[in-house]
Amino acid sequence: MLTDLAARVNGDANLIRRGRYVNTTFLIAIDDAYHLVRVAEGRIVAITPGPFITPNYSFALHASRDAWDKLWSPKPLPGFTDFFALVKKKLLRIEGDLHPLMSNLLYFKGVLAAARQPQEKAA
Repeated sequence: MLTDLAARVNGDANLIRRGRYVNTTFLIAIDDAYHLVRVAEGRIVAITPGPFITPNYSFALHASRDAWDKLWSPKPLPGFTDFFALVKKKLLRIEGDLHPLMSNLLYFKGVLAAARQPQEKAA
């Protein structure tokens, strides 16, 4: 799921510009699989898979694999188009210091949207 995330984010000049002041580490939890995503000046510099004993991150996004799959599908269903929609449906939990997330909300929405699977092109 997160294998191409760094390349997709780092290849998007507009997203890098939007996140040029973002320097943080956040955690994405997919069921019991944890991933630390380190961001430096808007670029993803590392995605480290868990398990972790005491991970250091500013905020964490916890959801089931099914919820992430629906969010990251090529054409997400209504109610699964944005990670805040998952929060509203009580399928995603945000914890930790929300300041980096909320002060750079469009950047993080773009990062999570970059994980979306590309849509198949019609031949």
